[in-house]
Amino acid sequence: MIYKLLSGLKMKKTLIYVIALIAAVSCNTVKYASYTDTIEVNGTSLFYAAEGSGKPVILLHGNGGSHNDFETTTRQLAQAGYMVYAIDSRGQGANASLDEYHYKDMASDVHAFIEAKRLNKPAVFGFSDGGIIALQLEVMYPGTLGAVATGGANIFVKGSLVPDFEEWFLSQENPAPLTRMMIEEPTMTVEDMSTISCPALIMAGENDLIREEHTYLIGNSISGAKVKIIPGEDHGSYICNSTKLTELLLEFYDEIGY
Repeated sequence: MIYKLLSGLKMKKTLIYVIALIAAVSCNTVKYASYTDTIEVNGTSLFYAAEGSGKPVILLHGNGGSHNDFETTTRQLAQAGYMVYAIDSRGQGANASLDEYHYKDMASDVHAFIEAKRLNKPAVFGFSDGGIIALQLEVMYPGTLGAVATGGANIFVKGSLVPDFEEWFLSQENPAPLTRMMIEEPTMTVEDMSTISCPALIMAGENDLIREEHTYLIGNSISGAKVKIIPGEDHGSYICNSTKLTELLLEFYDEIGY
């Protein structure tokens, strides 16, 4: 898939954007745990990794990624006193691939996971596609989350991506199923964002694929939300094998008393 994405590019600047995209990848009273498992929800299997004890935090990866993208963050949040669940979205990671994908289905899957695990208002962080899923979840199931944080998410497509990348990205012919989803979805609105009432942290890198004004559009549409543009970072540079994400989330959780 990577080579298919790169083969149609001619502009060096656009190449940089695509490399950044590829890089993107209940207060439970249980004893400290560290395990992986699979759960059946909505007729599909979801693989997940779990570690820690304490208040629940769910981590949602980006398009084509997996729970492995959060290996560092999972360990550090668990050590900080949280029960962390890093979920492979349907058809991705350790799950069998699918022919069709939709963000609303993935949001429904996470909601079913929360219900099955009997998690009480978990905090959710989603990167890129995972951020879309997190926002879509709280829109579809209001009051489910105790807090939502996103990195490099968008709520609609056209006008949300940096111009050079967006022009190329939307012109692809016969895209793979996961890419097709990103071209056609999400389709949320600022009115949808205004229905979110839990504490929210909306983040993006200074050199993100998502336009800065779009990140502010999301944050400014959610009452009381905090917007943070991370200096020197691109779409996914602060996610994998980085302590930066943990620092940002712990600061947020401390501010909201989670």
